[in-house]
Amino acid sequence: MNDMEERVRRLEDRAALDDLVVRYFLAADCDDLDALGACFTEDATFAGSGLPNAASRQGIVSFIAEARSHMGLTVHTPNYALFTFADPNHATGLIGAHLELVLGGESLFGAVRYKDRYVRVDSGWCIAYRDMRTVHIAPWTEVGEALRSDFPARWPGGPPMPSDFPRSHPGAAKRAVT
Repeated sequence: MNDMEERVRRLEDRAALDDLVVRYFLAADCDDLDALGACFTEDATFAGSGLPNAASRQGIVSFIAEARSHMGLTVHTPNYALFTFADPNHATGLIGAHLELVLGGESLFGAVRYKDRYVRVDSGWCIAYRDMRTVHIAPWTEVGEALRSDFPARWPGGPPMPSDFPRSHPGAAKRAVT
């Protein structure tokens, strides 16, 4: 490939990864488990705050289906996507998103970041590893208080927790990406 072809392909790859992120969110919000599964490689891993929750495409679909069985309406809204290419078939991503959801009978609002690894397969780009990290989340009536506290992650049924991305010092932005 010449330089122009490589540059065009990289732009097409970025667009395909952006589309993958949106397909995942729409599939989750619509409970479309087939479309959700198609976003992942066969041997993918899904983690939360660095702790594995599910392995394999089917394991991830089952994990998410079980989690969603306790939820009402959800709205996943991607805010930004930062992609880094290791080579033509492998990339990483940091996806910032806001969540609105009903969980445990409570309406919640929050922000998360997904630390992803992507692989190009025969059908296109897929998620090989997704780690959802919480920036903040709380019932709508507690969002202001949660954001002002050292414990802005307030999932129903659990104790208030610190953010996976606490604000600490000028180097914090670099840590958020790595």
